[in-house]
Amino acid sequence: MRGQRYLGLVAAAATLLAAAPLGTIFDRWTWLFQAFIVVGLIAGAAALTRWLRAPVWAQVLGMLAGLLLALTWMFPEGGEVLGIIPTLDTFGNFGQLLTGSLADMRQYGVPVPDVVETLRFITVLGVGVVAVGVDLLTVGLRRPALAGLPMLAIYSVPVAVYTDSVPALPFVIGAIGFLWLLVADNVDRVRRFGRRFTGDGRDVSVWEPSPLAAAGRRLAVLGVAVAVLLPVAVPGMTGGLLNSFTAAAGDGTGDGPGGAPGRVNLFAALRGQLNQGKVADMVRVTTNEREPFYLRFGVADDIQADGFRVRSPKGRSVNNGLPEPRASDRPGVTRQRYRASVETLSFDMPLLPTYTEVAKTEGVDGSWSYDTDMQVIYSNRSIARNKKYSFEYVRTTYSPAALAAMPSPGRNDPIRQFTKVPEQIREVTELVAALTRNAKSDYAKTRAIYDYFSEKNGFRYSQSAQGDTTSGKDILDFITGKVGFCQQYAASMAWLARVAGIPARVAFGFTNGSDRSGDSYVLTNHNLHAWTEVYLGDAGWVPFDATPKASVAGSTSTEWAPDTNATAAPVPSAGPNAGANPDSSAGPAGNGADPREKDEPVDQGVVGPGAADSGPWWMVLVVLLGLAVLAVPAIRRLLLRRRRAARTIAATRVAAGGAGPPVPGVPEVIATDTELDRARADAHAAWDELIDTLIDFRVVVDPTETPRLTAARLVAGGLPEPAATGAQRLGRAEERARYARIPAHDGPLDDALRAVRRGLARSAGRKVRLTAAVLPPSVLLHWRLSIMDGFAGLVAGFGRGRDRLLRWSPRRLIAGRAAR
Repeated sequence: MRGQRYLGLVAAAATLLAAAPLGTIFDRWTWLFQAFIVVGLIAGAAALTRWLRAPVWAQVLGMLAGLLLALTWMFPEGGEVLGIIPTLDTFGNFGQLLTGSLADMRQYGVPVPDVVETLRFITVLGVGVVAVGVDLLTVGLRRPALAGLPMLAIYSVPVAVYTDSVPALPFVIGAIGFLWLLVADNVDRVRRFGRRFTGDGRDVSVWEPSPLAAAGRRLAVLGVAVAVLLPVAVPGMTGGLLNSFTAAAGDGTGDGPGGAPGRVNLFAALRGQLNQGKVADMVRVTTNEREPFYLRFGVADDIQADGFRVRSPKGRSVNNGLPEPRASDRPGVTRQRYRASVETLSFDMPLLPTYTEVAKTEGVDGSWSYDTDMQVIYSNRSIARNKKYSFEYVRTTYSPAALAAMPSPGRNDPIRQFTKVPEQIREVTELVAALTRNAKSDYAKTRAIYDYFSEKNGFRYSQSAQGDTTSGKDILDFITGKVGFCQQYAASMAWLARVAGIPARVAFGFTNGSDRSGDSYVLTNHNLHAWTEVYLGDAGWVPFDATPKASVAGSTSTEWAPDTNATAAPVPSAGPNAGANPDSSAGPAGNGADPREKDEPVDQGVVGPGAADSGPWWMVLVVLLGLAVLAVPAIRRLLLRRRRAARTIAATRVAAGGAGPPVPGVPEVIATDTELDRARADAHAAWDELIDTLIDFRVVVDPTETPRLTAARLVAGGLPEPAATGAQRLGRAEERARYARIPAHDGPLDDALRAVRRGLARSAGRKVRLTAAVLPPSVLLHWRLSIMDGFAGLVAGFGRGRDRLLRWSPRRLIAGRAAR
């Protein structure tokens, strides 16, 4: 029973360690504390049922009961008995949390705020179920290796969320937990056979290391490390750990995050925020543009059978610089450069709100990237809450005649992919054909569709309208019922424009709002908005907001898309040549005012080198730190060589009673025992340096050879002079230091060491010499042996401590007293 209790505790601890990868999903650790309580109650219930000697099925029921009580206490409905005993309403609350978690999974990006109770509930529930499975497989069925399967279920969650830049450390922690579980089960099985004995009859603990056990543990650790690190290190398997470093540095184009930005359901998030009764400040923006268009953060341009979806963006790090917005010399097209500063307050998305056509950013770190096609700034690892940043952007205005003169994209133009619809609905096709019958240009077709969504055609605004998926069925219901809110107007216009053969997509952002102080706006959740962007030839993506302006606070009209409910704007039927003489003096409001006379654009002059970004200076520190780490083995080798050389210079001759031939010019002395010991130590130091030198230059070292045989093998191997003589001198010195009463006394050994090192370097290849200088194999070998010895000593010390504690075990003391 004691072994089962121990295994149960290890199974619980291994489950918590395996849950470490979930920490990459949440921004705080509330879920971990709740998971700790759940796993603890499950382990306690399992220990109690085993103490009562209950069968396995009863142990499972006890663990499930502990899980239920913990969930009832942490996620109460309010009518529980004594606060922990569930009722029917409690199970109804659990069902609502599960249902809500499915919607929140589509809405939130990583890291998820801890205040989202639905996601915490499903996380704690999942960890609890895994804890029951691990305990059952480990203790009940004695199949601990199979316990890795439920642990793998936890591993798969972060991998599904992150397809790039998966953090490796949490997976290593989980792997350590699984390895601990296997070792604990192995120890328990060995303990069942009694105590182990050495060859001399001395009994040892099961934790005492043996060669076979040590080899198995090393192989297990190596296998787990390779299994964890290889998938994240090899590009193409999970995005690659190396790719995460290059992405942070801003090199090249990324593969797209595929995680948070692409998994956020902007339609669901927009509807949920608009339906909230409480007004929450989300963004504060300051701009020197007097009448800016909408602040924008997302795009839905991937259309499937269930409606418009948010596609995973692809782009380069903002630290690489942003592409300069396109220039245009067409009449009727004006482009002005402005500057804006944004402070996000409670905006919990992996997208940064900006105005269209961002030219430069400040205060945005390398974890954010820019998608040129979508014109969005996104991140796979961060959210936009509580961030301050600035950017320069270009505002483009068009006259209707200039847009009417824009050519249609060619048949093979890649932009044509945004004209696809998943199905052709007869009623929609007939409506589009009737609206665009007399239109001669893409802009004329767009204006005909845009003008259709007006109050005179029976459309009205309502946030209580049903339909969220923006699918073909919802589009048909909307144009039939003619009641909806902004996302239905935007998606319906985009769908109709695509049916007309015009590329279109849905954009998300904020209207200007009504809380304005000077050049600053405070935008709330009620300013969230969706509109349509249509691709019109050289003009690119042009915004059209079909939602009734009077129903949306802070909505803005443009000259090319005026408020159809305020004035009757005729649809231009001009052909491609209609824009030959446009009125270029018309401003955005159509009042003939030049916007350049009202606004204060940012100077577009050439930016000198002094104004350029300082660049990722922290990358220099990272590179220097990496070089310092790589230089540690070489520095260690150099210091060790100098210390040994200093020892060998100490004595030039050691003699006792005049033994040995005298050296001319050196008086004979009688050596004391201390001097003899020092001479032997000097010879050993020189020999150790020779062995390390041989290892560095990849020369085979045989520990069974005598020093004389090793020196002879080096000479026979073609070691040139004077290296051969130096090797023989070092061999004689070590041989006499080991076996003779009087050590060698034929001069200092440092010259011999230098000669041997030069000789080996001349005969070695370039790669071997470089490795010996930069990454000495001898240092790495010493470190590896030291780690192995330290680990073995730690295990042995743990076993000795455990044996001392067992001497004071109450059971053992009682048994000994009874025996007396």
